[in-house]
Amino acid sequence: MNRTDLLLHQSQRKILILDGAMGTMIQRYGLGEDDFRTPDLANFKKSLKGNNDLLSLSRPDIIREIHAEYFKAGADIVETNTFSSTSIAQEDYGLQHLAYMLNLQSARLAKEVALEFTKLTPDQPRFVAGALGPTNRTASISPDVNDPGYRAITFDQLADAYKDQIRGLLDGGVDMLLVETVFDTLNAKAALYAIQEVYEELGIPLSPQEGGIPIMVSGTITDASGRTLSGQTTEAFLISISHVPLFSVGLNCALGAKELRPYLKVMAEEAPFLVSVYPNAGLPNEFGAYDQGPDEMNSQVEEFLKEGWVNILGGCCGTTPDHIQIIAKTAANYSPRKLNLEPAEN
Repeated sequence: MNRTDLLLHQSQRKILILDGAMGTMIQRYGLGEDDFRTPDLANFKKSLKGNNDLLSLSRPDIIREIHAEYFKAGADIVETNTFSSTSIAQEDYGLQHLAYMLNLQSARLAKEVALEFTKLTPDQPRFVAGALGPTNRTASISPDVNDPGYRAITFDQLADAYKDQIRGLLDGGVDMLLVETVFDTLNAKAALYAIQEVYEELGIPLSPQEGGIPIMVSGTITDASGRTLSGQTTEAFLISISHVPLFSVGLNCALGAKELRPYLKVMAEEAPFLVSVYPNAGLPNEFGAYDQGPDEMNSQVEEFLKEGWVNILGGCCGTTPDHIQIIAKTAANYSPRKLNLEPAEN
């Protein structure tokens, strides 16, 4: 059984557990400027501190350790350290030329750890999701209030940047691609278009049931209005991306589990795909930190499990291996939302 078929099989028998926050874990290391510099960047003029994706090259030991902590906590899937690894996002640091290498190395690191843990627990195979973040530009909204027609990025520019990222992730061996934290559906459509283009170039089927590398999409509701930043309701967002044979669709970030409940309900009732959710550890406090502990978050996400809404469950901002561990234990007592994704008979 290849890894895609194995993933499909696992998704039918259990709720898959996704990892928690990468940035939250990196903050615990108290890193300085030198930690973000490879030998080639020793004399680079710009400050690189805070460019967490760069740690896959400069401090791979830390990234490996974080992946391992999440697998130890019970995660079935970890995300690559590539949330900002597009040439567009890296342009802020003057490192756009490293985009492909960041994705390649991040994918390799995560895959190595996943295979190590799969050998330790063959009955619980571990997988890697290649993370494609939203970038720091939006294709639908003007950043200039005095010029509403202006756009800081074009669809084609986004698609080209995503293609470079996708090639790096695939070359590094990811098991699926995750277009995540979607606040502008046009950005997500550029990512999905790029995936389709790269898959066609490489002869990869789009549908996981036909052997394709699974595609996941996760949107973000930005406030209590229940809409994305570009103004779409959950239902509209779902319709906008349903032309692609996705492995899963879901919600993450921005809100805590309690606040996500009504929007996840819509997703669970209407999505023709598996449903994922990985909320923040509550809402941020006045200092931007997250105070919700593992037990409180677990009690809130358990409501999703009782309703039978979820196939893939994890954590976003503020979550740690402690959060994932208790969530994984609780999820083991529930069945996944029903949707037949077994691979077709050959």
